[in-house]
Amino acid sequence: MPDNAHSQNQKARWFGLLRVPLFRLLAINLAAGTAVAALFVGGLLALNPSNLRDLILADSSPGTALGLLLLGFVVTFGSTAMGTAIMAMGHREKDDDGPRDPPRLVAQRVRDGSRRAALPRSSP
Repeated sequence: MPDNAHSQNQKARWFGLLRVPLFRLLAINLAAGTAVAALFVGGLLALNPSNLRDLILADSSPGTALGLLLLGFVVTFGSTAMGTAIMAMGHREKDDDGPRDPPRLVAQRVRDGSRRAALPRSSP
């Protein structure tokens, strides 16, 4: 019985973690990157560029070679998708309030030339 309670506690912790918006965002984008990586490896195997498929399947352990290739692409595409999602969090969505006024130039005061006198002059 204690084993069952321990597994229930772990499940509750995992689903509780999925309620955190940032973690959920990262998990969804990691899954999308993994799907793209799997499609990419499948495309490489289907197209067989430079006899890559033949080379992998001729190996004594093709599963290891495929796993390492897939893992490399999962790291690449998964981290790219997650990083893009994190960087896109700062962008504001467009409001449907209608057009806004164009940006205006605003006059600002400029200091007098007193700072220029403090700089050393170079002789020609």
